[in-house]
Amino acid sequence: MTQKIIVIKGDGIGPEIMDATLAVLDALKLDFQYDFKEAGLAALDNQGDLLPQNTLDAITETGVCLKGPLTTPVGKGFSSINVAMRRYFKLFANVRPVITFPGTKARYENIDILTVRENTEGAYLSEGQTINEERTIAESKIVVTREASQNIVRYAFELARKAGRKKVTAVHKANIMKTTSGLFLEVAQEMAKEYPDIQFNTLIVDNACMQLVMNPEKFDVIVTTNLFGDIISDLCAGLVGGLGLAPGANIGQDVAMFEAVHGSAPDIAGQKIANPTALILAAAMMVEHLGHVQQANRIRQAVQDTIRAGDHLTGDMGGRAKTAEYANAVISRLS
Repeated sequence: MTQKIIVIKGDGIGPEIMDATLAVLDALKLDFQYDFKEAGLAALDNQGDLLPQNTLDAITETGVCLKGPLTTPVGKGFSSINVAMRRYFKLFANVRPVITFPGTKARYENIDILTVRENTEGAYLSEGQTINEERTIAESKIVVTREASQNIVRYAFELARKAGRKKVTAVHKANIMKTTSGLFLEVAQEMAKEYPDIQFNTLIVDNACMQLVMNPEKFDVIVTTNLFGDIISDLCAGLVGGLGLAPGANIGQDVAMFEAVHGSAPDIAGQKIANPTALILAAAMMVEHLGHVQQANRIRQAVQDTIRAGDHLTGDMGGRAKTAEYANAVISRLS
């Protein structure tokens, strides 16, 4: 049965890495049909809107979106297009896996960490932000609810169980933020009792960051609130070589969106030298989400083999290959 996928190529290097990623997906010979829609600068130029309603409607209809990096212009109505999409579709879980690939600039070996971040509330609320006329006092509101905390903690434990992972770490700052972070911690401790087969521990966020740098092998699945998850997931990407190797998924009840988490890199756009690894790995997450687990693993293995071989790497990984050359090397190893 044909699976329709909404594809947003994105801004800057987005079209280049998306073309490379779709070539990899096509090599799997799955019955995917791509429906190309616009968001970001391309949508603003062509439709006068950073996030057109026809794009939102198409994603609602299909429930699956593969998205390149988007640029949000300053003063154009959105603090972030990505945040706006997450809220519109109620994509409550942001999932960021990082894994060590031999042959990269990673400082560690055998890293395999999954960060699960609450995606809809916490410190990232546009509502409730104020600054006085003198611009001497700024205020922002943090909201944490029991329902959202339960949803993200349960998702993390269920994901851990499904993936055969052994440990979940809840990261918080309840020693200082006793109400907001305290509620999240309380919920996590309560829900952990429902999963006796999975080891559970908690860490204050500053200690968690230190331990990630000193002893990253001790982490398996991390679950945390919005702001802490944003920081920690990028820290974890740094452990394995950077954002160019870090895919992401935003999961809701009805819609799932998969993306490279790095920016649009306008300084190298059009040069066809961008590293498409993060988006290719995001596509693998999408393929797995759609039930093709073996095919998703084929993509991951082909990426790993290509990086290990080292003969067709992009410049950020120490090579001289163009984006398409790297993708072709991955495709040649899919068999």
